[in-house]
Amino acid sequence: MKVSYWRGKKIQLRSPKKEDIHLFETLDDEILKNLDSIAFPRTKEQIEEWINNISQGVSNNCDNFYWIAEDFYKNVVGIIEVDDCDSKNGTFTYVISVFPSYRGKGYAKDMIITILRHYFFELRYQKATICVYSFNDASINLHNKLKFVEEGRLRNMIYTNGTFYDEIYFGITKEEFKTLYFLK
Repeated sequence: MKVSYWRGKKIQLRSPKKEDIHLFETLDDEILKNLDSIAFPRTKEQIEEWINNISQGVSNNCDNFYWIAEDFYKNVVGIIEVDDCDSKNGTFTYVISVFPSYRGKGYAKDMIITILRHYFFELRYQKATICVYSFNDASINLHNKLKFVEEGRLRNMIYTNGTFYDEIYFGITKEEFKTLYFLK
């Protein structure tokens, strides 16, 4: 099998396609609030326009990108988006979501490692930072297991379902990643 930067141990990353509209029409509130916030309903045309933009990498920064993650049976397991790329300082952020029926099976870890490998070793970035909301125990536990360092907490930054929650920031450097995942 040909090795690809877009293939992990469990997933293959690909660009969104117009046919993916059904994925975005059916995202439930739990997924949306973990990504950012529960958005107002959008029309099919608005979703199609958004998919067209993200599938072309339309951005102020060409290293920002949005991927669909599929298992090796072509089942869509989730999404991962890299954003806030700062090529001068070598930093970026990402958001990730694994759809409910695929959680707890190692897909998120594989998606993250695949992205980090590309941004650190092909695009010369040196640090990834992620913001996790304090109600998202699964993501907090995952980033701790991946040996991200908790770098800070902003209190009462997110309001959802009648409650304020903290933003917790985690980071990992290229050197930390290389030591943990490539020098074993």
